Amino acid sequence: MDNQYAEFFTSVLGENQIKINEPMSRHTTFGIGGPADCFLMPKTSEELRIVTRIAHKNHIPIFILGGGANLLVRDKGIRGVVVFTGHLQNIERGGNLLKVSSGVSTARAAKAAYEFGLSGMEFASGIPGSIGGAAYMNAGAYGGEMSKIIVSATTVDDRGDFISYRAKDLGYSYRHSRFMENGEVIVDITLSLRYGNQKDIKALMDDLNHRRRTKQPLEKKSAGSTFKRPAGHFVGQMIEELGLKGYGYGDAQVSEKHAGFLINNGHASCEDMLALIHDVQDKVKKNYGVDLNTEVQIVGEE
Repeated sequence: MDNQYAEFFTSVLGENQIKINEPMSRHTTFGIGGPADCFLMPKTSEELRIVTRIAHKNHIPIFILGGGANLLVRDKGIRGVVVFTGHLQNIERGGNLLKVSSGVSTARAAKAAYEFGLSGMEFASGIPGSIGGAAYMNAGAYGGEMSKIIVSATTVDDRGDFISYRAKDLGYSYRHSRFMENGEVIVDITLSLRYGNQKDIKALMDDLNHRRRTKQPLEKKSAGSTFKRPAGHFVGQMIEELGLKGYGYGDAQVSEKHAGFLINNGHASCEDMLALIHDVQDKVKKNYGVDLNTEVQIVGEE
């Protein structure tokens, strides 16, 4: 396997768990992104632990990828290794607690909660991406937020040691957690939910998902809401008032369905999308005096 990084991991992962120059466009909901030098797919938390330790020990840049939502990868791709957590798929129930591996999709975790008759995850049933990514960024919707239901988390640090955290130590605020600062890899989280009536849980999930389908461009390639909500303002409303629905660069476009969503309407490059993001930010700043910060994480070689 001809890659300067791959040889470090062949003793831990099988050949089918290592890909060279893997296009990140295949792994992001935007459908945008150049190649990752080395793409690793651990199947267990132990493999994840060892891979993380090897990367740090050998000073190999490491990026953790979940479901690829809320992510914009630059056209030159990602140097070093990308570690994909999508094969970590355990869900364990203990009473009203649900322990979920980081690679489980947020939608699957919400469905499991419903099947167990547990309420509290309904808000997340339509959030794209993985539960690890949702915990990382404190994802939220419709008045719910991950920080309200997470009671503990297990991570791997740069020495390859498992670390346990209680909720109060996770530094949660709006779209922020301590994981963004300490560089640790989320292995699993434990959610504290409420016992509920399955019919009521299903009805709420169906209602929220119907609202999403009617208001959001779910049929298009996007990373979800592109910008964080500034205090006292609605992003989509400002962009729409500026007449920017349908406005774009190449195949990067402001959604005509919801102006708060920027979409890849075909084969948009990261360069196109960044040009659109910056243009929208400039126009909103000029007309409203409001700074729009991206909720989408922008990564890769400039």
